[in-house]
Amino acid sequence: MRIGKFGRVNDVSIDTIRHYMDLGLIIPEKRGGQYDFDERCQRDLDLILELKKMGFRLNEMRMIFHYKNFAKLTDYEVDAYYQSIFLKKYEEVDHEIKTLVEARERLKQKAAQLSASSLEASCVLGVDLAVLAMLRCVKCAGHLSLQDGVISRNQIIEGKLSCECGEEYPIESGIVKVGMGIKPVTPLINTIPEYIQDTDPVYLENMNIGLHWLKRKLGQVHLSQKVMLELGSGTGFFLRNSYQDLPEDCLYVAVDHSIERHLFLKNLLEKTGLKRNILFICADFLEIPLPSHTVDLVVDHTGTSNYSFEHEAFLLDKVDSLVKPDGYLLGSYLIFKNFSPKSKIEARYRNNFTIHTIKKNIGDLKYKALDERISEPVDKGGRFEDFFVPGEKIYSYSFFGKR
Repeated sequence: MRIGKFGRVNDVSIDTIRHYMDLGLIIPEKRGGQYDFDERCQRDLDLILELKKMGFRLNEMRMIFHYKNFAKLTDYEVDAYYQSIFLKKYEEVDHEIKTLVEARERLKQKAAQLSASSLEASCVLGVDLAVLAMLRCVKCAGHLSLQDGVISRNQIIEGKLSCECGEEYPIESGIVKVGMGIKPVTPLINTIPEYIQDTDPVYLENMNIGLHWLKRKLGQVHLSQKVMLELGSGTGFFLRNSYQDLPEDCLYVAVDHSIERHLFLKNLLEKTGLKRNILFICADFLEIPLPSHTVDLVVDHTGTSNYSFEHEAFLLDKVDSLVKPDGYLLGSYLIFKNFSPKSKIEARYRNNFTIHTIKKNIGDLKYKALDERISEPVDKGGRFEDFFVPGEKIYSYSFFGKR
């Protein structure tokens, strides 16, 4: 019979039959340009299917077929040979079953452990009462007082902060909101698996290496009783990598203009059960309600770069009054190796994406490099990192320094 009918009769695809033919497991006769599958082919396929049900792999079947076709074994030798083959396979499958059973039990225990941990682990992240005295009005720099506060475990969850000048700053879900023009960010990363799936693997690897570098540098700073300020915390790639290592008496100020991102990150951190002093502020970067010379360390993990997509000003310069004269800078900046004629970056914004300008601006702010790093260039990002076009290459410049 022809290959199509042979496949239908045995409920096997034509591609699979051709693969068996390529391996020499089925050898039909060719007549007039067409293969003819006879009873010998049927017996061979029956044997393949039987061996497959026993767990034999195709390369193992090839050896069995070679012996069957070439050895011309006597009945005694056939029995002895097949006994050894099937006994060996039985022992192999038996070992695999035991391994899988053990793996299943470990997975069951781990799942139960994770389920119990997720039920037990929870904490409340809001505006710590001790932090309240630090906050200032962005209009007049006056002190703020709490009105209509809802407090849980010394954390302000709801309420509003009022200044004598009349300015008010609502606290919603433990997040301080400054200004009414908080704009949504599109596209918003809903889950990390979604981000990983839709981002180029080389871009992800570069980013991963950079995060490890930044975390190691952060470990060189004594953070106890220090104030850290992150410009553009986003969905928290940097904070999540550093969260458990932060001292409990360190204040980490996470600033972003997307309330959705703050809520996403805050909810994730609360589920860990680890309590750290995180102050979430939803605001424009130029309206951070902190007094001058408060910040010991600035985390600028592409915050300035993201700001530069729409502004000519260098963000670090605009927030410099918040940083202490002996403050640290830990930053990572997007650098365009070249700009395409079809570049998405407007010409007036491009200076802040060049290595020369970044280094000069950092130097003008009196930071002295303790270490620097330049990543490998990449030529594509993905759905969430779509700021460059074919023909352009970017890399990241990472800086760790102190004044």
